[in-house]
Amino acid sequence: MANPDQYLSGEYQAKNPTFHVEDSPWKAEQIRRMIDSERIPAGRIAEVGCGAGEIAVQLAGHYPSTRLDGFEISPQGFALCRQRESDRIKFYNTDFAATQTPPYDIVLCIDVFEHIEDSFAFLRGLRSRGAGFIFHIPLDMNVQMVARSAQILMVRSSVGHIHYYSKDTALAILEDCGYEIRAWFYTPNGVDRPTSTKARLLRLPRKILFALSKDLTVRFLGGFSLLVYAVPRG
Repeated sequence: MANPDQYLSGEYQAKNPTFHVEDSPWKAEQIRRMIDSERIPAGRIAEVGCGAGEIAVQLAGHYPSTRLDGFEISPQGFALCRQRESDRIKFYNTDFAATQTPPYDIVLCIDVFEHIEDSFAFLRGLRSRGAGFIFHIPLDMNVQMVARSAQILMVRSSVGHIHYYSKDTALAILEDCGYEIRAWFYTPNGVDRPTSTKARLLRLPRKILFALSKDLTVRFLGGFSLLVYAVPRG
């Protein structure tokens, strides 16, 4: 069972010692794609639950005038972040919700709210903290995952997912919490970065079928996440 205190106790680090830093260049590339395609102002960026902080480093290299703040509650994750600070990148070992800052141009929430018990309260509280928001959401609710219950339990135990989304339910929770969806696209982690023998075998079918029917491929074969650009509604 997922332990909500695992991020403070060191349990999460024991299971994920790098805090997924190896995934950061790929995730940063997806974020850059959204920022550039939607022409989102990026003077000040905050990342909530920034892990090891490498996404901020990658974005700083792409946007030389941007200032980035990362917030990470895990002391173990923060220890990794601090090694990546610079004059334009600062990290804080605190809950973003407990801080008082002027609104950021962009608030990043990358693979975060599926870990949070009261995700509705979290998302509603986040809404006033930025002019724009970029969410990256794993799409665990697909036929592959549901048909093999061990897979759902694995992501629950190993990486702490306690909520499971499809594209439709991910967009619905954001709308329910007061966000207006401006743009979204699937991110092909199962195609770009297969990490197991099974994932490598599915790589080509996913790639071919995705070109024919994006939604059906994601629903049946999985291996995709969702990147969403949203703004506060009203």
